Amino acid sequence: MRILIAPDKFKGSLSALQVAEAIKAGFAVVFNDADYELIPIADGGEGTAEAFAVVIGGEKISCVTVDALGRKIESDYLWAAKSGIAVIDMSSASGLWRIAQNERDPMKASTFGTGVLIRDAFERGARRIYVGLGGSATNDGGCGMAAALGWRFLAASGSLLEPTPEELEDVTAIEAPGNPLDVEIIGLADVKNPLLGNRGASAIYGPQKGADPAMVQRLDAILEQIADCFARVSGKDPRETPGAGAAGGLGFGILAFMSGMVEPGFDAIAELVSLAKKIQDADLVLTGEWKLDSQTLEGKGPAGVAVLAQRFGKPVIAFGGAISDEEKLASLFTACFAIANRPLSLEESEKDAAVLLTLAATRVARVLKCGNYHS
Repeated sequence: MRILIAPDKFKGSLSALQVAEAIKAGFAVVFNDADYELIPIADGGEGTAEAFAVVIGGEKISCVTVDALGRKIESDYLWAAKSGIAVIDMSSASGLWRIAQNERDPMKASTFGTGVLIRDAFERGARRIYVGLGGSATNDGGCGMAAALGWRFLAASGSLLEPTPEELEDVTAIEAPGNPLDVEIIGLADVKNPLLGNRGASAIYGPQKGADPAMVQRLDAILEQIADCFARVSGKDPRETPGAGAAGGLGFGILAFMSGMVEPGFDAIAELVSLAKKIQDADLVLTGEWKLDSQTLEGKGPAGVAVLAQRFGKPVIAFGGAISDEEKLASLFTACFAIANRPLSLEESEKDAAVLLTLAATRVARVLKCGNYHS
């Protein structure tokens, strides 16, 4: 039996590769003679660089930069010198995980640190840069990134503004750098939100970054002002492009200031690993992520795996730390299984995720064997 294991990360607990290894360990207890192939996936969120590393190799490059609040940190990204590809998780520098709960303030946060990583990759010789657009602490429309790459944001007086929303509220003009980076840049997103409005960056993701309702409205107005200024300067207006609202509008920043693209992160990984062909050749497909719910169906990696599995008539089983909206999930997955084997707190489940996942995989494998599902 050929078993393809293609999961996303268990956020807060396990990387995608660790998830795949735990599932394999559990299944191998029952099907020890099966042919296993492990393909960690990502959808543009945290862990994208790690998923790419399994496919393209490369090395981890450390770089001095700043976090979303401008504090000096050391971050890293993936560099594959042979192919000239760099993969940057924006969250590695500008992520919410770096900011304490009581420090979160999207009015003061910036993607400048992500721009520093992009410049470092370019100077290293990158010909293509992927940026994973997930886990951000920011809502600056990518202006911080742009400022790190030479863009200038000006008030009516002509004074230079810091690229944070609280200063960009006064922006009236935007100046492009004299020597823009000549590099292909692709933002990888797991969402399709536009920049503005009820489905935009501020309304949907601002609250988790510390924005109250009044600040959400203020942030949305600032992003609109930035988009209007850019449109006047360039004649281009990507604010409605799907994914423009990803990572607090960093998707917009890549489209606007870098003339880049925003693509579904899963699609990029799937193409690199020839996932469709691997699923076609498999007898059984196993996937998963920490939380399986209706949001999983909105561009998340396991849903992408399931769509391909359906195309080729392959059964696909998903594992999750928490599962809800099972009726909706049943439209894609053959079955979904939670890893808990007893009443557990969230903290306990996260702490013991690898062991629980392996045990869950073994239980599922035993059920499949009872049903004589093997070749």
